[in-house]
Amino acid sequence: MTFEHTPGQTPIAAAELEGLIPAISIQAELNEWEETNIIEGRQWAFESRASLRLDPLTSGYLKKLHQHMFNHTWKWAGKFRLTEKNIGVAFHKIPLELQNLLDDTRYWIEHNTFSKDEIAVRFHYRLVNIHLFENGNGRHARLVADVLATRAGRPPFSWGNTDLAGAGPARKRYLAALAAADLGDYEPLIAFART
Repeated sequence: MTFEHTPGQTPIAAAELEGLIPAISIQAELNEWEETNIIEGRQWAFESRASLRLDPLTSGYLKKLHQHMFNHTWKWAGKFRLTEKNIGVAFHKIPLELQNLLDDTRYWIEHNTFSKDEIAVRFHYRLVNIHLFENGNGRHARLVADVLATRAGRPPFSWGNTDLAGAGPARKRYLAALAAADLGDYEPLIAFART
């Protein structure tokens, strides 16, 4: 198998590859397969009555969404990671860090702490940094941010109007915006999300 990762992506470990469902051997095939699966996850998030009745600010919802995004690709879809990665909190801290994020986000919404867009983008940023799953965290966090935005009466984000999975100028801008958020400046990430 020949799987490569672009800067900012989490490498897929050999043990994780054992959870690959389709017979795929190169990165391009995996990207295409995952994209088709993600479209199904997006439909579930925005069109399924079951999804629309659920509170997106729960760990159960986040797991279900990831499962719907990757259930035809990875056997471990929707399950929190049990390994350390090059990004993210220690795996045993995921439940606590996630609960802190969910509580903070509820507070931001209830007290109008930030604009609706900024709440969704801050949620996305922290979710990426927690890194709930073995893979697909950025795509999952962007979709959840879209869900939060639409439920707050805003349109979904455009996220640079391009596929961020591959290397390119949009991915570089996205990673630079995440780096600015690391320093407490969320404006570049909000601007990128709306471009």
